[in-house]
Amino acid sequence: MAITVQNNWGALAQKVLEGYVVTKEEAVEMIQASDEELLSLLNAAFEIRRHYFGKKVKLNMIINTKSGLCPEDCGYCSQSIVSEAPIDKYAWLTKEKIVEGAQESIRRKAGTYCIVASGRKPTTREIDHVVEAVKEIRETTDLKVCCCLGFLNEEHASKLAKAGVHRYNHNLNTSKENYENIASTHTYEDRVDTLEKVKGSGMSPCSGAIFGMGESDEEAVEIALSLKELDADSIPCNFLNSIDGTPLEGRAELNPRKCLKLLAMMRFVNPTKEIRIAGGREVNLKSLQPLGLYAANSIFIGDYLTTAGQELNSDWAIIEDLGFEIEECAL
Repeated sequence: MAITVQNNWGALAQKVLEGYVVTKEEAVEMIQASDEELLSLLNAAFEIRRHYFGKKVKLNMIINTKSGLCPEDCGYCSQSIVSEAPIDKYAWLTKEKIVEGAQESIRRKAGTYCIVASGRKPTTREIDHVVEAVKEIRETTDLKVCCCLGFLNEEHASKLAKAGVHRYNHNLNTSKENYENIASTHTYEDRVDTLEKVKGSGMSPCSGAIFGMGESDEEAVEIALSLKELDADSIPCNFLNSIDGTPLEGRAELNPRKCLKLLAMMRFVNPTKEIRIAGGREVNLKSLQPLGLYAANSIFIGDYLTTAGQELNSDWAIIEDLGFEIEECAL
């Protein structure tokens, strides 16, 4: 029998720590909680976060190794074929540049280095290019390497895994029901298929959402439940940063309080997983950014793919001011 959650988030958190699985209805109530309940909800989410992750914060850094020139029509993306956003467009960075980025990741105190490339799917030649860079990074650092290169087949997934790629990112982005409103050149099922190939290769699956793209509260919960079913180890929670020149230009459905409720919901639904505050953090959470780390245990640091992130020292200061600790990577 479901617990009555209003004003009793702490009791629900304790049940989760004892093995209880929150229902879809309870998760929707979290998103729809009154603003007066927000601090109580966050405190309860923090009890779960602290149990599994203490006060440590994982930092991740992205390198955009191939920008623009993508044939997909994802409505949120400045790199898509339908985007008119004025972004830098370039082919693959050299292996040396990718390896240099790993050293910058360490300087920023990031433990995970994310190698990202635009496009539908990589060619064998492109996979081999990444493999050579990853091998050198793994030989010279203790960084965890994550790749996000588009759709994968089994051969390419196996090559990346054998090279030492720890994790592969392929976001669901939105709910199955909402997907056709966001992209038409591929399907929700295509994304799930790549995640299954990632799991089959032995790499850790990383997959998350972009909130604020027209999904209902129920659909937002469906995303969280789907990620739980897929057993995603790392869940980036993006908040739409609508970019001029994209189909979703001007869309602004979120406020900082709603973002915090979504993060808390994701923590309750996926209590043992890395929850990462990702793209759109600065423009959506605004001055409430620090509160997000009471639910999440990970953030991106530095710039994103085509949008600027927060100044490095500001992110470090947030973590220090909270009394939290960066989970660093050593050479």
